[in-house]
Amino acid sequence: MVPVLRDAYNAAFTQEQFDRFLHDLNKKYVPLQFRVAETPVFVPKGFSRQLFDACENIIDIILQPGFKEKTDRAIPRNYQVPNENGHPHFIAFDFGICENADGALEPQLIEMQGFPSLFAYEVFLDDVYSSYYDIPENYSSYLGGLNREGYLSALKSIILKNEQPENVILLELFPQRQKTSIDFYCTEDLLGIKMVCVTELIKKGNRLYYLNNGKETLVKRIYNRLIFDELQQQETTVQEKARLLFEDLDVAWVTHPAWFYRISKFTLPLIRHKNIPETRYLNEIKTVPEDLEQYVLKPLFSFAGQGVVIDVTPQDIQNIKDPENWILQKKVNYAPVIKTPDEPAKAEIRIFYFWEEDAPRPRPVNNLARLSKGKMIGVRFNKDKTWTGGSFALFEK
Repeated sequence: MVPVLRDAYNAAFTQEQFDRFLHDLNKKYVPLQFRVAETPVFVPKGFSRQLFDACENIIDIILQPGFKEKTDRAIPRNYQVPNENGHPHFIAFDFGICENADGALEPQLIEMQGFPSLFAYEVFLDDVYSSYYDIPENYSSYLGGLNREGYLSALKSIILKNEQPENVILLELFPQRQKTSIDFYCTEDLLGIKMVCVTELIKKGNRLYYLNNGKETLVKRIYNRLIFDELQQQETTVQEKARLLFEDLDVAWVTHPAWFYRISKFTLPLIRHKNIPETRYLNEIKTVPEDLEQYVLKPLFSFAGQGVVIDVTPQDIQNIKDPENWILQKKVNYAPVIKTPDEPAKAEIRIFYFWEEDAPRPRPVNNLARLSKGKMIGVRFNKDKTWTGGSFALFEK
């Protein structure tokens, strides 16, 4: 998106240097379970202004009175967790780099989540990248005037608050097996907190404990990385163990599981903005659009692109048994804007927002990017292709 920087980067690129970069990225913690793209995305000021304008518009809607009432239905009945707090600690906004009718580039919101992302891994990625490549002057992956130190200070403050690291855990389901496990190892290193599987929790009264180097240790805060929908796919013994999470526990959630559902695909039909594609709940559509090829069908409660129907037919809609749990979203025209040695790549940018507990609204802090040459952006849809996968964006200051 910044032709001068793109041309210079591509001209200087060598596979040998990239392989050394990958080696360092994979050796410190654990080998990455996803492909890393050969390039960052360079974002000029004009494009980033559009991104942040859309994000702030969504935040205005979240702050409106009655938002919780409007989104209560988003939380499945069997996933009601007590002690929800006033707002999420984290929000992530996914935007596709798209082309409008006039041929100009613009961001279009794809999804959003009131849930953490790869907050610690992106610090590590930026660190290793910076040791091999020069960051262009006046560009940074950190947002809102933050640098590495300011970003980590904010992250620690939100997750730990005033507690000792041993009393704060990163909660996941078999964390070492997850594709994003690199982020958990980075979090342990940078924040000093342990990753804990839900099956390892010990409940005494209304308090939770875990074994920290063999010592039973009180849990005061949970940095929640567990996607509750995943529990449905587990064996009965795991689901039974996880039931303790739905009890009235003396523990603080960061961020509370309810926000994963409230700020999600469920929220999209509530928003009207030029950088947010038209989205409607499937059960509220009286007449199916004749140009269905211009829409995508998405389940409300899924993640990582699972269940999404790209080429929608009337039969697909007729086959939906629970239309209240689906949305029909206008397709966006991804622009193959990232020049690569063979075919150009499309890209999505995820903007990280942090929301300190006493702050009136959240603020942008960092990002990640994903490059694709397939129909969908996720790394699982780009096998055997180069210059695709996970990366980050460098924003013009």
